[in-house]
Amino acid sequence: MSANIDNFNPVRKPKIFNNRDWFIEGWYWVLPAKLLQVGEVKSVTIYGKELIVYRGQDKRAVVMDAYCPHLGANLAKGKVIGNEINCVLHGWKFDNEGVCVHVPALDEPMAIKAKTWPTAEAYGMIWVWTGETPQQPLPFILEWENQDFHYSLGSQFNINSHPHVLLINAIDIQHFHSVYNLPLSLVLAKQELNENAIVFSNVSNMSNISDLVNVHHKSLWWKFCRKFFKGSLNYSVCYWYGTTAIVSFVVNSFQLHIIFATRMLAGGNTQGQSLVMVKKRQGIIGMMINKILLLLGKNMSDRLIKNNDQFFSHIQFNLKTPLKADLSIMQFINHLEQQKPILWESWLLKRSPQRTEEHLEQREKRGKWRDELVND
Repeated sequence: MSANIDNFNPVRKPKIFNNRDWFIEGWYWVLPAKLLQVGEVKSVTIYGKELIVYRGQDKRAVVMDAYCPHLGANLAKGKVIGNEINCVLHGWKFDNEGVCVHVPALDEPMAIKAKTWPTAEAYGMIWVWTGETPQQPLPFILEWENQDFHYSLGSQFNINSHPHVLLINAIDIQHFHSVYNLPLSLVLAKQELNENAIVFSNVSNMSNISDLVNVHHKSLWWKFCRKFFKGSLNYSVCYWYGTTAIVSFVVNSFQLHIIFATRMLAGGNTQGQSLVMVKKRQGIIGMMINKILLLLGKNMSDRLIKNNDQFFSHIQFNLKTPLKADLSIMQFINHLEQQKPILWESWLLKRSPQRTEEHLEQREKRGKWRDELVND
């Protein structure tokens, strides 16, 4: 039976969901922090925008537009000196706020800036906010505010599917049933945390997912889970900006959280990084338990990625005939459609045609001002 729930219109095409031209302003992963040493600069492309990321002597990661505001030389070819990036072409130097602090051909530096972007470092990864000022915190585990935890980076992956389509797999009840033999009676309740975050959660008895062991009978990991984790299972998925999913499994005192941080590549495909987190335990036994849980989480995330690649690399998502079992997917899309979209490559907020024309006029005026400055 079809279900038109939460004002979802299956005929109207969503403006943001599964769109290659727009994405949500928010925090996105750049690269694992361990890959950027002090004094290094790397070139990265995030949602079509060419950027550099470098680490100065203060060990702070800085994300900046890739091209020097003078003649457009690629700053990734430059050199990190102290906490500043030095352009290789004419030796212009910019500090970690993007301010020009030295021009060899002038006694005083010009009042000019290279564009920098809000940057954070957490969970072993570097993150960038794709707007002027962060409006939300980094994605986090709701129950773990002000608590210590252990984490382990999982695999990086590329899948021929849009991040939105890929990540809704975690709340697709019919997929759970057809692939993992989970019951169709499984119900996920939603809770909107804020404009950019939504949680779907369910509490069910461990026996409800016992068929996982039968489906994956050759997997020692699943047999271990069945024997080791007894009691009710609390399963939840928290989405941030529609592209970072925190999949959580809680059984009694054991908590396992897998973060799938994704971003869209050109053509609408997905590039992602998985991350496993567990609550910090004291003592040698506690450390051993956490190591086992982290290994389990990495194994689970790798299996999920492999399965998703098999299914979603060939999907043409078109939800014209939603069922009641698709309620969570419809709620996810509705939540996404209410967020701030920004444009691929330019990272400009979506605006009316009049606002777009005004922006182009302002950019043309800035260009003329620079020409006049050079001519003077």
